[in-house]
Amino acid sequence: MKITTFNPQIMTKDAAPIVRLFEELGFEKRHLKEGIGELDVTGICLQDGNGFKLDISQNDVIPQEAMTLIRMNVDDFDETVKLLISFGFRDIYGAHPALTKTSKSTVMIAPSGFAINVVKHIK
Repeated sequence: MKITTFNPQIMTKDAAPIVRLFEELGFEKRHLKEGIGELDVTGICLQDGNGFKLDISQNDVIPQEAMTLIRMNVDDFDETVKLLISFGFRDIYGAHPALTKTSKSTVMIAPSGFAINVVKHIK
């Protein structure tokens, strides 16, 4: 397994105020993807002038207003999910990863509560 991207991600029910905040801090929108997976997630990628990246995901099904997680793009999705499960993580999407024409993803929750969004780009 090779990690190709590793950066913070905020999952929220309302992305607009968070995007505005980070734009005021010097970040710019680089990518927008809507209708991701069965949860109809909107994904917004931001980047600042130093190359720092932040992903913001909006959906209505998270149990609180917002949560912070790590976005980890990998070259082998299945291997990564199996490895994290071996460390006690649970796959909250289960057998239904979010699929688009360009990616496959799922959110893994550690026993301690921290989360990793595992993403594989389809080329």
